[in-house]
Amino acid sequence: MSLSSLLVSPPAGLLHPAPVDPARHTMSRERLLRYLEIKVHHLIQEQDWDSIRVVGGYNRTRGISRHEKSGKLFNTERPTAQAYGRNLLVQAFPGADYVQHYALIIATYLAMTGRPADTVTYQPPGEEWCRTALDTLNLDLHGDVVIVGWGLEHLAPRSGVWTQGPGYCWQDAQVGDARVVYLGFRHSIWGDVAGRTVARLARLGAGAVVYVGKVGGLNPGTEPNRWLATGNTSLLGGALVSWEDFFGDYARAQPGVRSGLHVSSPSILLENQDWLAQHASYAFVDPEIGPMGAAAQRAGIPFGYLHVISNNLASLYPADLSNERHGDVLRQRAILVDRIASILTARLTGGAPLTGATP
Repeated sequence: MSLSSLLVSPPAGLLHPAPVDPARHTMSRERLLRYLEIKVHHLIQEQDWDSIRVVGGYNRTRGISRHEKSGKLFNTERPTAQAYGRNLLVQAFPGADYVQHYALIIATYLAMTGRPADTVTYQPPGEEWCRTALDTLNLDLHGDVVIVGWGLEHLAPRSGVWTQGPGYCWQDAQVGDARVVYLGFRHSIWGDVAGRTVARLARLGAGAVVYVGKVGGLNPGTEPNRWLATGNTSLLGGALVSWEDFFGDYARAQPGVRSGLHVSSPSILLENQDWLAQHASYAFVDPEIGPMGAAAQRAGIPFGYLHVISNNLASLYPADLSNERHGDVLRQRAILVDRIASILTARLTGGAPLTGATP
């Protein structure tokens, strides 16, 4: 089916995202709007459309948003948009969670800026379409530990060379007796996309996968950008899933690291006060950890995560998801990335437990 026909002849299963109520969200109205403005394609911010349809697709030939991040090697690409008359087709990397998430972003932004949100629809991509979107990920792995995610420029050897692939970059290194592959994506591996990434890596021969990223804290006393998070269990689709933890008990025993139960949420927009009350006994939330752990468990390989706690849903702190590029935030995270590097190296080399003051 051509792109234009997706607008002229709507496919079956087309859904309308319901804008979230800013008064009930865990972010304040001002911060929520600022977060949305960072994400929404410039064509949507600058003009009105008769219809906006979000679909799964990866197209970097046209329609690139002017709001994409710069100065980073990874996770810089955002959904693209193409106009067909008064209709706009938005392409997000194929994943059910990501397509829904971006549709919610657009609908909520429009509602918060006094514009009709019922113009927005989205088409969840099919399973086969999602799976084949990662077929271009092709690495020759032989039991390697693959480290995926955020901060890789600071975790991989500075002298190493990044090899370019379609939508991703990688380099390898020897750390103790382990061959380690550092793998970063230019597009988002949000939610179920991250789970398929682990499944693909396992098929390619990965011996273990480690995910380094950012989580939201659900404990009101956890200040953002001061702590690391780890664990081996997530609430995914209403059921708990556990996996063989790459770190064992090692990471959680280190100073400055908190462990606990994780919740997998398909979209930050769905995390309102009611959602928070239902998950008050959990410690962390993000979209990827649960799907990745479940995929690793099915593939029979260890998985581990070691994340910066980047924001707090239960308490209002100065740092949140709307101001991640501020200088103080970047400085605090640089300290935590160094800490992640030290823990990873010690784990890979079988070194003695680390010592140091809790931040």
